[in-house]
Amino acid sequence: MFRSLKWRFVLYGAITLFAIILLMPTVTSQLPDWWGKIFPGEKIHLGLDLQGGMNLILEVEGDKAIESYMERIKNNLRDDLKEKGIPVGKLERENNNQIVLEVGGSREQLDNLLAQRYNTLRELSSSDEGGIRRLVLILDSKEAEYTKKRAIDQALEIIRNRVDQFGVSEPEITQQGTDRILIQLPGIKDSQRAISLIGRTALLEFKLVDEEGNIDEALKGNIPLGDIILYNKSIDPQTGAARKTPYLLKEKTLMTGEYLKDARVAIDSQFNEPYVTLEFDDIGGKLFEQITGQNVKKRLAIILDDNVYSAPVIQEKIGGGRAQITGRFDMKEAGDLAIVLRAGALPAPVKVIEERTVGPSLGQDSIRQGIVATLISGVLIVAFMIFYYRISGIFADVALTLNIVFTLATLAIFRATLTLPGIAGLVLSVGMAVDANILVHERIKEELRWGKTIRAAIDQGYHRAFVTIIDSNLTTLIAGVLLYQFGTGPVRGFAVTLCIGLVANIFTAVYYTRWMFDFYTLKMDVKKLSI
Repeated sequence: MFRSLKWRFVLYGAITLFAIILLMPTVTSQLPDWWGKIFPGEKIHLGLDLQGGMNLILEVEGDKAIESYMERIKNNLRDDLKEKGIPVGKLERENNNQIVLEVGGSREQLDNLLAQRYNTLRELSSSDEGGIRRLVLILDSKEAEYTKKRAIDQALEIIRNRVDQFGVSEPEITQQGTDRILIQLPGIKDSQRAISLIGRTALLEFKLVDEEGNIDEALKGNIPLGDIILYNKSIDPQTGAARKTPYLLKEKTLMTGEYLKDARVAIDSQFNEPYVTLEFDDIGGKLFEQITGQNVKKRLAIILDDNVYSAPVIQEKIGGGRAQITGRFDMKEAGDLAIVLRAGALPAPVKVIEERTVGPSLGQDSIRQGIVATLISGVLIVAFMIFYYRISGIFADVALTLNIVFTLATLAIFRATLTLPGIAGLVLSVGMAVDANILVHERIKEELRWGKTIRAAIDQGYHRAFVTIIDSNLTTLIAGVLLYQFGTGPVRGFAVTLCIGLVANIFTAVYYTRWMFDFYTLKMDVKKLSI
């Protein structure tokens, strides 16, 4: 028995020491340099409600993803029909998932093309008039759902990359429901800049300027077939007035940002102004070289989210896979532009459904109030246990303190986030720990009243109370797991600390206090148990 006491003391002492080591970075920042090398660990992460920041809920417009997908199919279909010599009278996208096609020529040739290259399209209606075949093609429903799901997955990854490059520590980015994304950015102060960075579509396109078209006539509504009008939107730095310069562009996109390898901010040595340099991957570099080689002395517009940033004249074929975006940027604007280009374009626009900002002062108030509530409840519990159970109550108080230490240490080791609801879960787990100790103590007192010896009363007290403690903690633990699985945000924060606290409670209330009782009764050779 004495040997067992010794080894249990070594084991429990090692566990306690390890928990204290894990909590040291949270308790104090004045640790020596060698501490981090010997004891790797991080301080407990505080949630948005405790350290301030912003909470965003974005909705991904899945219908726009389908619209973009159908637009690409339409352009590819036009090129394929032209390549095969099939005369095209009309080729337009209707709604967001349909294409209206009017063609002549061989019916079999068109059917083979649609079956081989465009098997995600289904024929909605078909008619023949005067040798012209009119088809209405609709996107397959399974492909439409897959396109929406892929848009959500891509948006999550791209937003996560943007936030990482923005330099936010401990962000939380998760999917909510089928088309929404929850973003929590602790410590963010410039909310508008964050929203602009996260929600920007960042679709980079290269289109040719229509030099032969008349921009004045196009602005009156006479837009040539196959052309579009886009604008260069800028702010005059002296007057602050917004200016819009129209451009008549070829609708066909020669190249997009999907081949972009890197984007960096550089400084123009002549005018000392920042600009963004673009570097394409191998495929993009060859494509850009081919585009510039075929269009020397023509103007190539660089477009981001339908805004024409510049439209320089191609003087010669450009090799090396490099380009640049110039404009009246400041360093912050150029840096944000480089971030969204590096992270990639969102597959569909997103809109802000909910925006909440928590100030750091409010977060500090929450921490202070949570600590005060925990301390007050702790002091009252400690006083009650000592008053009612005497020395045995001290054992219970030690167990309660260790329960809190183990819970916080577990949060630190798993890099979990402590939130205000999490503090509530911690307080509730302390209440459950009190209940477990009371069950054990009352059982021991009952066994003593029946005339059993101290050792027999302790053995039977723990044996009989163990089943009840496991039952009550296990049922609450199941509820906590379900809250974590199906809950979001604050509910999950509550569930995390509650579940960890319950597991720690079983260890401290059953095993730790049992060792203290064994040590007290065997080593001290007590004749009467103070309980």
